[in-house]
Amino acid sequence: MSKVWFVTGSSRGFGREFVRAALARGDKVAATARDVESLSSLVSEYGDAVLPLSLDVTDRAAVDKAVARAHETFGRLDVVVNNAGYGLFGAVEELSEQQIRDQFETNLFGALWVTQAALPLLREQGGGHIIQISTVGGVTTFPNLGGYHASKWALEGLSEALAKEVAGFGIKVTLVEPGGFATDWSGSSAVRAEPLPAYDGIRAALARAPKYGQPGNPQAVGPALLKIVDAEEPPLRVFFGSMPLQILPSVYAERLQTWTDWADVAEEAQG
Repeated sequence: MSKVWFVTGSSRGFGREFVRAALARGDKVAATARDVESLSSLVSEYGDAVLPLSLDVTDRAAVDKAVARAHETFGRLDVVVNNAGYGLFGAVEELSEQQIRDQFETNLFGALWVTQAALPLLREQGGGHIIQISTVGGVTTFPNLGGYHASKWALEGLSEALAKEVAGFGIKVTLVEPGGFATDWSGSSAVRAEPLPAYDGIRAALARAPKYGQPGNPQAVGPALLKIVDAEEPPLRVFFGSMPLQILPSVYAERLQTWTDWADVAEEAQG
């Protein structure tokens, strides 16, 4: 039985690959992008199976209308993919108020508005699957990305709580946590803060730091996501790419060890 998808950020990158993978196997997709013209080739290739929608996810009223139109057009929603987002580069001290607010408006609130618009429909039909595109940076951190990490850590906490709240309605939630991929995430899609000379040394060290193998191929993420949405018991969290599993075990081991090392202080604080 074919599925109906709602995918944000479908103009390029991961979003485009998710849409293409779904359409190629006969599913129907409401694909959104700020520039709806960027979706014209999908319409030419797949016709009525794709519903192109112009959408800025920071506009809550527009989100409500887009989700409602997708539901009216296809009669149901099975998979909701919150993919729209971008990277914000800069040390914490360098970030302007507007830059960090804009980051949260897209990466966190955009996903929240789509999720809230879809939930009543998913509850009414007795199930569905919400896919939140997070990042390895949603569970660990790197210098020069504090604002981006903040938005994704917030998305992770929101989504984990959501999964517990909606499980009884038959609704699944999955956080996809990619490592490095050959997309435009750090290119023209990114925003960069005005640099302060004090942090030039950190940026230089980052430029010299060894990379974790070759970036992943974005064309492989579509088939991978199909396996997740088709699973009877999909995971709450799943990595995309090999890099996260190379670095995260030691990160979590260090956290556990630190908590253990300071357990006496924890007990003392209890009183």
